[in-house]
Amino acid sequence: MQIVVDLNRCQGYAQCVFLAPRVFELHGEEALLYHPAPDAEQRERVRRAAAACPVQAILVGEQAGAGTDKGAGADVR
Repeated sequence: MQIVVDLNRCQGYAQCVFLAPRVFELHGEEALLYHPAPDAEQRERVRRAAAACPVQAILVGEQAGAGTDKGAGADVR
C-alpha cells in the first residue's frame, strides 16, 4: 500500500491522525507527517482515514506498478 497526501489541499483537520495514529502525525497546528508505505496491519485504518478526510487530500493505492503491463503508474483509489 502506498499513500500520497496532497499537502497543499490538507487543511489540518487531523481526522487521519485520529483514525490511523501509527501512520499520520500532526506536528504543530498544521504540519502533517505520514508514512508513505505503511505495513499491512494498518491498511484498513488508512482506508478509513482517507475516506474521512474532509478535503480528500489522501490518495491510497497499491505499490506503483502493481497490476499494470508496463510497471508504471499506481492503482489509486
